[in-house]
Amino acid sequence: MTKSLCIFTAMEKTATFNRLLQIMDDLREKCPWDRKQTIQTLRQLTIEETYELADAITEEDWKSIKEELGDILLHIVFYAKIGSEQQQFDINDVINGVCDKLIARHPHIYGDVKVQDEEEVKQNWEKLKLKEGKKSVLSGVPVSLPALVKAMRLQEKAKQTGFEWDNTSQVWDKVKEEVNELEEVVNTGDQNAIEAEFGDVMFSLVNYSRFLNIDAENALERTNKKFQRRFQHMEALALEQGRRLNDMNLTEMDTLWNKAKELGI
Repeated sequence: MTKSLCIFTAMEKTATFNRLLQIMDDLREKCPWDRKQTIQTLRQLTIEETYELADAITEEDWKSIKEELGDILLHIVFYAKIGSEQQQFDINDVINGVCDKLIARHPHIYGDVKVQDEEEVKQNWEKLKLKEGKKSVLSGVPVSLPALVKAMRLQEKAKQTGFEWDNTSQVWDKVKEEVNELEEVVNTGDQNAIEAEFGDVMFSLVNYSRFLNIDAENALERTNKKFQRRFQHMEALALEQGRRLNDMNLTEMDTLWNKAKELGI
């Protein structure tokens, strides 16, 4: 068994983290590219790294997950390094800050609060955030989140106040209601109203996914990847016939699609 698969001692973990901090210090001092970076120039790169991690998780690619986690950890250390240079905070402030927050928001672990299940834990979490000065249980949802992810987070947070359907059948009825409303407004030709009702359909489907214990964003991404694989296989099958999809009619393309589907692609 390699060391990476063993349990590291606290001293070894500290040494490993200190090694990363030292490398960051070296890069910031000696590398022209690293020395030039700011929190603004790192922002887009951090978003990219986060999506790469999300892709690896969707594929359950543990090797890539480990690699992408390392990249994100590097970004955290990088931001902390810049923060210390600006005399705003350092990595110790970052770590102590999250430790203090976790302890404060887990009184059932570090205090005398009793909870029955994970739902009570989440409800207490939101109540504590309000006591800390948050004006709304929804205020912690980032503005720049992708819309599908944001819909799920808004619904999950609203649930902590009791604003939630009782059962799955009620949610499905709501989905059908929203679909009917979309069908009605499509006939009006009012593009703004159509977009609004389409949004309602998607929001209700995200809600339904939560009741099915499905991550809507991940489910859609899996379908995206499946579509991409099948479509590319269609292109390959067409080339084997000396043709391109542009030269085929829809019936011919559908035949290739079904062949790809039969192969489990």
